[in-house]
Amino acid sequence: MIDLIAAKPGPADRFDRRLLAPMMIGAVLNPVNSSIIAVALVPIATALGAPASHTAWLVSSLYLATSIGQPLVGRLVDMFGPRRLSIAGAILTGLAGVIGVFAPSIAILVVARVILGFGTCAGYPAAMYLIRSEATRTGMRSPAGVLTALSVTTQTIAVIGPTLGGLLIQVGGWRATFAVNIPLALASLVLSLLFLPRTTALDPSRTDADRPARSRLDYLGIALFAGTLVSLLLFLMDIRLAQLWLLALAAVLGAAFALWELRRPDPFIDVRVFAGNVPLLITYARGVLAATVSYCYLYGFTQWLEGGRGLSPAAAGLILLPTFGIGILVASVFGRRPEIRWKLLVGAAGQVVMAVLLLLVGPEAALWFLVLIAVVVGVPQGLVNLAIQNTLYHQADPARMGATSGLLRTFMYVGAMLASAATGAFFHTTADTAGLHDLAWFMLGASALFLVITLVDRSLRRVDRLATGAAEA
Repeated sequence: MIDLIAAKPGPADRFDRRLLAPMMIGAVLNPVNSSIIAVALVPIATALGAPASHTAWLVSSLYLATSIGQPLVGRLVDMFGPRRLSIAGAILTGLAGVIGVFAPSIAILVVARVILGFGTCAGYPAAMYLIRSEATRTGMRSPAGVLTALSVTTQTIAVIGPTLGGLLIQVGGWRATFAVNIPLALASLVLSLLFLPRTTALDPSRTDADRPARSRLDYLGIALFAGTLVSLLLFLMDIRLAQLWLLALAAVLGAAFALWELRRPDPFIDVRVFAGNVPLLITYARGVLAATVSYCYLYGFTQWLEGGRGLSPAAAGLILLPTFGIGILVASVFGRRPEIRWKLLVGAAGQVVMAVLLLLVGPEAALWFLVLIAVVVGVPQGLVNLAIQNTLYHQADPARMGATSGLLRTFMYVGAMLASAATGAFFHTTADTAGLHDLAWFMLGASALFLVITLVDRSLRRVDRLATGAAEA
């Protein structure tokens, strides 16, 4: 029965709405887990007697696994279709939840977060792949409504993580932030089995017998890519002159990766596409900058609310709730509008304003002012990631939509790594107000650069024309 439902084609003239539930729940697993840990770091450190330098790995380990896993799983989605990868991801996510519930130490929790990172990798590239395949099947060139829904679930929903985490900790302790993955994984598994197709319109002739062999995977390319990111992360986690060799190693491995991929007939990541697609590279750069600012706010501001302002995890999570609400509202209202450039400009300006407001925060800041900051952040939260995602949709090669969208998430998690490193560097041993102000200056620089490269990027006008033309068609 499950196989019959999964294989049944959708309506010929519109997006198959049965795909929405598995797409959205699969896509939400990663952003929720990337943010829910924010309010759990202090309770975990207290319960397990771990310093901040150790709990920081609970954040960075998921970023690293996701950064490597997103383009890898995206490539596997391109090769084998979204169904298999979504099922495997749901199983790994559930396993990580079980390990986290019973983990006796920080080291085991880090293992759980690594498994969680790889397990939640399939959702976003699988969703983008399905949107592109449905657009091909139905002739719908720009499925703005579905892209908007995906943006809400993958980006804006991430902001509810601290609020959800605070409530879970209040009810069941910090281990509940891991346990929540068990029912989410089960739901994702069942919905994937029921509704995800075995074949798609991007390759209607693809069958189990003629799928590309696993031996065609670019194992050396994957290893070089992973080595580059691991070296970079280790340097960012401990930025010192003595660690410059890690940065040099990352550069060498990155160069070797690029040269190797240029020689491959079927590379892990086709760097030749990037060489001829400068606008796509600029989109990735915007992803890094936007994510750096967003995650500095998410982790830095949240830790300051607990450490510098003295709020409980539940109260800190509630302070961030307006960001989620405003982000949902903004994305829902403006998501169907095809124009992209103005969304990026307004979003970048919103991040600049947020950084300036953080510079005005003091240890006794009024709650209304903290809520105001959360409201301001909601505007770029609802616009920026939606615009970046839609830009990539029009710039990417349809044949590599899974890998290209997965790589976007990699670049965004590089921004998250930068944010994690900056938060650790500026807060030192405690999340005090002086450290928050230093972090705000860092955020101001990144958001200003984001604004500048958007202002000078002429390719966005072409993307606007494509998006507007597709919407009119």
